[in-house]
Amino acid sequence: MTMRLIVFILIALVSSHAAAATRIKDVANVQGVRDNQLIGYGLVMGLQGTGDTLRNSQFTEQALQSMLDRMGVNVRDVNLRTRNVAAVIVTADLPPFVGPGSRIDVTVTSMGDATSLKGGTLMLTALQGGDGQIYAVAQGAIVVSGFSAQGQAETLTSGVATSGRIANGALVEREVRGGFDAVGTLAFELKNPDYKTATLVTDAINQYAQHRYGTRVAVPKDFRTVVLHKPKSIAPTRFIAELGDLEIQPDTPARIVVDQRTGTVVIGKNVQISTVAITHGALTIRVTEMPEVSQPDPMSFGQTVIVPRTQISAAEERVPLAIVKGSDLQTLVKGLNQMGLKPSDVIAILQAVKTAGALQAELVVQ
Repeated sequence: MTMRLIVFILIALVSSHAAAATRIKDVANVQGVRDNQLIGYGLVMGLQGTGDTLRNSQFTEQALQSMLDRMGVNVRDVNLRTRNVAAVIVTADLPPFVGPGSRIDVTVTSMGDATSLKGGTLMLTALQGGDGQIYAVAQGAIVVSGFSAQGQAETLTSGVATSGRIANGALVEREVRGGFDAVGTLAFELKNPDYKTATLVTDAINQYAQHRYGTRVAVPKDFRTVVLHKPKSIAPTRFIAELGDLEIQPDTPARIVVDQRTGTVVIGKNVQISTVAITHGALTIRVTEMPEVSQPDPMSFGQTVIVPRTQISAAEERVPLAIVKGSDLQTLVKGLNQMGLKPSDVIAILQAVKTAGALQAELVVQ
């Protein structure tokens, strides 16, 4: 993707969403209502010779022996050599307010030297929470998007074949204690904390509540949290649902995010640059090796040797001095685009402008 196309996309996104409003439930979460992470250790069966090497992965052999012992099969004195089994770590997110009998998705990741989990089936695996209690059990066929094919002289790999997913693969066995009663005071917590956005959320809620309930129900606690006082005549679920559909125009900080590995540059809407003169040249140094063979004269009993010959040339492009002043995002992007810069050049210029004190924004380099 060229720099011009990236700039065009940025300008189109900004112009199309400049006047768009956002729902409160898209910029804030209910404080205390969150997921819980689960983890478990299990075995995947049915692999086509792509499982763990039991001699190298002793934990796989021990887990397989323990599972067979529980089924009444004694293999303690048998040297297992199967390649159809793989030890895996199973992870899942337990949503809030989920009850026993519900199903959740799980992610399965190999922890041994298995080359692929494609075609495997996860055996019954207990998933524990941070408190050590079992909250769900997982089992089912694994869906793997990647693949790996190997021959004697070449290997082809696409995606990650040692990680997969089971949709609705875990059955919830225990309910997490809590609810709106356990949460205590209801509050909205902003995903991107900002003082102005917290104020806008408070004003929108109070304006609606004044008309709906005849009283103000929101108070900003800080730049992240807006405390809610629920009227007694309405249930918490309906109260949160009504407030979550209210629309605001959240304020965004002046920030530039730079990823030097991929050359990605994301410029916020409120970024401004004071008037500066910028020039960015490129110095090219070319080193050419042209070795020569030196042969001795006939009958001289000399030796043929290779004589090194190196040619070095340097060239620096002449780049005119450009004046850039960004009163808004479109002006800034247009000025940088007119200079014909590559993403790496834009990153270098933004860092230099920030050092000069002319960039009125936060520069985040990843």
